[in-house]
Amino acid sequence: MRSCGKTDTGNKRSSNQDSIFFSDKPIGPLPNLYIVADGMGGHKAGDKASRMAIDITVDFIEHSTLENPIAILKRAMIYANNEIYKAANSDHDLTGMGTTMVAAVAFDGKLYVANVGDSRLYVINNEIRQITMDHSLVEELIRNGELERKKGRNHPEKNIITKAMGSKEEVMPDFFEIDMDSEDKYLLCSDGLSNMVEDDEIRDIVVEQLNLEKTAQALIDRANYYGGSDNISVVIISE
Repeated sequence: MRSCGKTDTGNKRSSNQDSIFFSDKPIGPLPNLYIVADGMGGHKAGDKASRMAIDITVDFIEHSTLENPIAILKRAMIYANNEIYKAANSDHDLTGMGTTMVAAVAFDGKLYVANVGDSRLYVINNEIRQITMDHSLVEELIRNGELERKKGRNHPEKNIITKAMGSKEEVMPDFFEIDMDSEDKYLLCSDGLSNMVEDDEIRDIVVEQLNLEKTAQALIDRANYYGGSDNISVVIISE
């Protein structure tokens, strides 16, 4: 596997509350690992929540004796959630902190994905397909037939997250398993990208660029071109 990740403060925020992790080399029993987390809860708390989510998850996986990728991700993320929740409830400055998280592992021809919140994973080739399902108020309205998807991007409550790591004592991530193709690229991103750049335009940028580092930077540049109203994080993976 080959990968590249970049994170950017954007044009409107004073700090970056996103955190990323990407490794093409083994992490514990996993052959690779890719994560994007988008923190919330204020300047100090959001930054800490996203960093804790990644650091605790990676450390847990490094010491895991499990073999199944989904089982490993599940245990790691549940443990990280509990630690973030305890930290938020033991320090007044961190009250209310939480973070989204999307994680992926490529193993034996399949991509195993876990997510909490609205950070996403896309599969991109001639088309673009969102694999994860946002845990957000807008997504619930869309699924219930109360809102058209095209109108969701500009909905006044689009930033309301219905599930986040650290917001409750227990959280269960969603899990996905997809067959990999050597022609595909896989994009993990925070909503700082997906809220600013249409899916079809994301696909065009990824398809046009062969170099992963240039692809990651081009995606960030485009989000900033359209206003950069939030932190922007991307991790892009290719076989």
